[in-house]
Amino acid sequence: MTTTSSRPATPADGGAAPAVRPNRIVGILAIGGIVVAMTQTLVVPIIASLPAIFDAPASDTSWIVTITLLVGAVCTPVAGRLGDLYGKKKMLLISLLPLALGSAVCAVATTVPVMVAGRGLQGLATGFIPLGISMLHDLLPKKRTAGAISLMSSSLGIGGAFGLPFAAAVAQFSSWRILFWLITVCAVVIGVVIWRAIPAPAVRATVRAPFDYVGVLGLGAGLVALLLAISKGAEWGWASPLVLGLFAGSAVVLLGWGWWELRTPAALVDLRTTARPAVLVTNLASILVGFAMYAQSLILPQLMQAPTATGFGLGQSMLQMGLWMAPSGIAMTLMSPVGARVTRARGAKTTFVLGGLIMSLGYGLSTLAMDTLVGLTLTAFVASAGVGFAYGAMPALILGAVPATEKAAANGFNALMRSIGTSTSAAVIGVVLARMSTTFGEHTLPTEAGFRVALLLGCGVAVVAAALAATIPVQAAGAPSDAD
Repeated sequence: MTTTSSRPATPADGGAAPAVRPNRIVGILAIGGIVVAMTQTLVVPIIASLPAIFDAPASDTSWIVTITLLVGAVCTPVAGRLGDLYGKKKMLLISLLPLALGSAVCAVATTVPVMVAGRGLQGLATGFIPLGISMLHDLLPKKRTAGAISLMSSSLGIGGAFGLPFAAAVAQFSSWRILFWLITVCAVVIGVVIWRAIPAPAVRATVRAPFDYVGVLGLGAGLVALLLAISKGAEWGWASPLVLGLFAGSAVVLLGWGWWELRTPAALVDLRTTARPAVLVTNLASILVGFAMYAQSLILPQLMQAPTATGFGLGQSMLQMGLWMAPSGIAMTLMSPVGARVTRARGAKTTFVLGGLIMSLGYGLSTLAMDTLVGLTLTAFVASAGVGFAYGAMPALILGAVPATEKAAANGFNALMRSIGTSTSAAVIGVVLARMSTTFGEHTLPTEAGFRVALLLGCGVAVVAAALAATIPVQAAGAPSDAD
């Protein structure tokens, strides 16, 4: 594939654009990715207060968290495919519209249904990050792509990590509604900057295939059923008819979707491409990395905020917890360029394996230092450094193994795999902590043994991710590239 480093945008993409300036492009897209990712942890500090805020049971307010995950998982591969068909810059701009609108809706919401609607609109923007990765691959000189893609991919974790202390500080000292107004303003500003300052990648002169609406409906229905069962299984009962029916229905629908995708000439996801060994193994390992990444964000804050009367809790306030967790975002930011250098020197596969091993090391440290804030902060820092390595390697492996016309869609599918990992992590860690719990005063809290089991589980999953990444086939020198 020929890299277009100075080609102007087409009129459809917003008029003439300046020549490519790598630092500007990377900075703008990375900031955009961080803002989009912040929406995932924006409501974490106020989860316990949501029932009182909206005068509704916790089972209803939990949808304020779940809906963003569900919508994002469904829309991410769709946004990637639309980017391949209609232009990545155009889809980037379109993805920011529901982010701004949804954030404004959340800022004024007074009932759970309105808040859930706003959070669902925010989830539509999740495809921004894989679209941005594909744009960087298309626009930047080859020597700059590894570091830029690593940073953009890590923005998902960076935004989530920085969003936690930011949201905690605002929620503790001001109104939580300001959080959503700030995201609204950021989305609008980023959209204007992208429109004016970033050129659109050249679009190959190919016949535009019709959009696969059947594929979208099939994938959406199958994923919603699967992720709903995973995220709500502990609450509804894993053996309940509803949860079992969702799992069974998901399996049937996704099998039917796969049958359709293999037979339609304009498939939403080219399953033959995703079945390539390098792509398939990378996606499977991505599920495990997503699990291990999200597990620490569920476990460590609870440990820090647990009352000291438990004998193991550290009694931190919401804001204090957020500040102690903030170094994890710094770790991802610092490790992105380091991981890119490793990728250039040793290949993305090596970077991925190292990422899994570093994550497991971080979890291992936690089992030795659960009783100190410094120890838990070091755990978050080391584990997040591993996430930075792994997240930066994933898109490099995917982009190097798929045709040029499938870049955005393949990246979106990889992001979907990570979403499945985080959803599974939330469900499994939630079950472990709920089952291994005890009563302290008026509250039911996980036991110290429960936290240890959860941390060891995260460590084990990270080790398996590293082992699986080690089996990713490496393209031999002189083999056909992704431009073929």
